[in-house]
Amino acid sequence: MTLNLENEQDKEIPFDYQDVAERVIRQVLFSEQCPYEAEINLTLTDNEEIRRLNREFRQIDRATDVLSFPMVDWNGPADYSCLDQTENSADFFNPETGELLLGDIVISVERAKAQAEEYGHSLKREIAFLIAHSMLHLLGYDHMIPDEEAVMVQKQEQALQALGITRD
Repeated sequence: MTLNLENEQDKEIPFDYQDVAERVIRQVLFSEQCPYEAEINLTLTDNEEIRRLNREFRQIDRATDVLSFPMVDWNGPADYSCLDQTENSADFFNPETGELLLGDIVISVERAKAQAEEYGHSLKREIAFLIAHSMLHLLGYDHMIPDEEAVMVQKQEQALQALGITRD
């Protein structure tokens, strides 16, 4: 697995966020039985930049906690068969490494800090949660209807529990 990580914000993060990100990503890929090595881009940013991205790509003019930009057009959540069935399947893989290009995750550390305080848990737990949530989006999951949301909530919690990242 390749994690391309950029920290473009100036808030202190009091834990090894690269290690946490790698562990959460690996756990979600394992849980979702991803048969490929994967490449993910993760950017840590501030409210101003995530608001700009949210406005540009979703036409929503406000800051959010996390944005996900999947590279694969999934037939269904974690349905890897779609990668073998399209003419453009090579477009989903890095030609140099052969890794599956899952997409981009952008997290507002500023917003994550505020949410961690609001929910009464650590920043580490909040960022781990946002990465797990976004990874599921990169794998084709969504939460637009209650049944889908329930599946995502369960999968997010299972990934964090497996890593011992709880609401401490």
